[in-house]
Amino acid sequence: MKIYVIWLIGVIAWNFGFPSMPPIADVFAAIVLSVVNVVLRRILYVNE
Repeated sequence: MKIYVIWLIGVIAWNFGFPSMPPIADVFAAIVLSVVNVVLRRILYVNE
């Protein structure tokens, strides 16, 4: 659940912080957030 909340905050920050960005930038942001999600899962679940 922690990872989902972090991802959701990232999506909200992107959409409200950069509302005039072109659609390709949204795709790039989604890819970056996906990579961050994978990295956070590895960090958080390795330590448990």
